[in-house]
Amino acid sequence: MSESKTPTARRPGAWRLGTLFGVEVFVANSWIFIAILIAVVMAPRVDQVAPGLGAIKYLAGLVFAVLLYLSVLLHEIAHAVMAKRFGLPVGAITLHFLGGMTEIHSESKTPGQEFMVAVVGPLTSIAFGVGSLGLLLATDVTGLIALVLEALATTNIFVGAFNLLPGIPLDGGRVVKAAVWKLTGKPDTGLFAAAWGGRICAVIAFVSPWILRMLGVTTGLTNFLLSAMVALFIWGGASSALQIAKVRRSLPTLSARALARPTITVPDTMSIAEAVRRAQSEGVGAILTHTTTGEVSGVVSEAALSTVEEERRPWQAISSVARSIAETPTLMADIPGAELLRVLGTQPAAEYLLVESDHQIFGVLMSSDIEAALAKI
Repeated sequence: MSESKTPTARRPGAWRLGTLFGVEVFVANSWIFIAILIAVVMAPRVDQVAPGLGAIKYLAGLVFAVLLYLSVLLHEIAHAVMAKRFGLPVGAITLHFLGGMTEIHSESKTPGQEFMVAVVGPLTSIAFGVGSLGLLLATDVTGLIALVLEALATTNIFVGAFNLLPGIPLDGGRVVKAAVWKLTGKPDTGLFAAAWGGRICAVIAFVSPWILRMLGVTTGLTNFLLSAMVALFIWGGASSALQIAKVRRSLPTLSARALARPTITVPDTMSIAEAVRRAQSEGVGAILTHTTTGEVSGVVSEAALSTVEEERRPWQAISSVARSIAETPTLMADIPGAELLRVLGTQPAAEYLLVESDHQIFGVLMSSDIEAALAKI
């Protein structure tokens, strides 16, 4: 793993390993906890195959934890390489408590891309597990090496199969999304199906210890706690995806024109008190300022206005709480909902100036009004 030529700042709660295939790799601090847990769980098995090691048996467990997470890294790198192959921008890979996450900063353009990026990770894990098992069976290794190969085979095959479960945030959820997208031609419908699949998987994960106990399988407190954590993780990811799907489905109805506030334009030398009085009397929700030549010069900021005390308003000019037109993002009044959300992410601002195709001012769009509309979806 080579060092990046331009290292990024350390992420809170994680430390940077370096880069692999041009992708930065981070390890969350929570990994230390899971590594210690793996070392403790593995210790009795290490004692069985290599008795007399004493405290070194925990070191052997830590070595296995490192090897296990290297296989998880291989799983995530497979996602990243496939995404890059399709021209999708890839951010960083983070290894954390429950495995790993690859940041892909763009949606797949086709169901086929979605399927390939999703399925390659689990298939890589399964292939690694089968390879470890094959190496174990094809050689005469014993002791710790045999234990490590057996554990790597078991965990990777399990991780691969688990990730193929049909629900977001698991990779299998993205496979479901791709399949439904292919059948319906609607990626948002695929996301809905995958999100509900994730919720079903979460419920199954939560009740699985009770089902196993009913079938006569011994389950301890650790099984219940681990199942609960996995269920919460899947449920949270599925719920987030479901909300995103709802927002996307409602984007065509998100109208900047309908949300825009009508404006009043006042001289930039007018007092705040008088400008607010005129706005209230005319029933408008936004105030613009103009110069002595009549040129629109600024958009009054609600946040700045709220900080001015009432007794000062008759004496303070409205221009003191206005952002200049040059600093205010300007949008077309008929901007589509999806594009509007993209602008919110790439050009965050409290106020946006809406204009018609002939550049006449239509109104002012407040980000708070957009957020309120999204909250109702």
